[in-house]
Amino acid sequence: MFHIKTYNQIASAGLERFEPREYAVNAVEQADAWVIRSHDVHDAEIPPYLLAIARAGAGVNNIPLERLARQGVVVFHTPGANANAVKELVLASMLLSVRPILEGARWVNEQTFPSQALLERAMEDEKRRFVGSELRGKKVGIVGLGAIGASLANDLLQLGVDVVGYDPHLSVDERGTYQSK
Repeated sequence: MFHIKTYNQIASAGLERFEPREYAVNAVEQADAWVIRSHDVHDAEIPPYLLAIARAGAGVNNIPLERLARQGVVVFHTPGANANAVKELVLASMLLSVRPILEGARWVNEQTFPSQALLERAMEDEKRRFVGSELRGKKVGIVGLGAIGASLANDLLQLGVDVVGYDPHLSVDERGTYQSK
């Protein structure tokens, strides 16, 4: 049986993937492997029995790769695991930046009207205040076309946004599924 120690909060859906007959999670301090998110292990003492560190996320800037390689500790990460969630947050932020949705919701919640007719009249008078603009036709630049950037670019193209992307690690041969106008 292998022992896994987690740092930070790791999603239960991910931890459930460890087969209980083969892995014990957070059962002992002397674990064979660590699962981390943002926990910085640069200054951590790496025990000689540690076999692996898994980073639940895309980067490994919180992990001393060279030192661990010299000690024979395998390091891996999960690029793209939360790419869709990040992309959705970016899209939501973009929509909120062109449409005063929060201001409109705040206005509605602050109103009290004695009759439906007065409410409808006030809404008619105020709706122009909350029109905003559309994303369609806007130009958006995306720096980095990895899992998040590429997915965001494709969704923005579907919304009619002019997308300009830059990624120094991407060659013409690696364009993959990126759409173009």
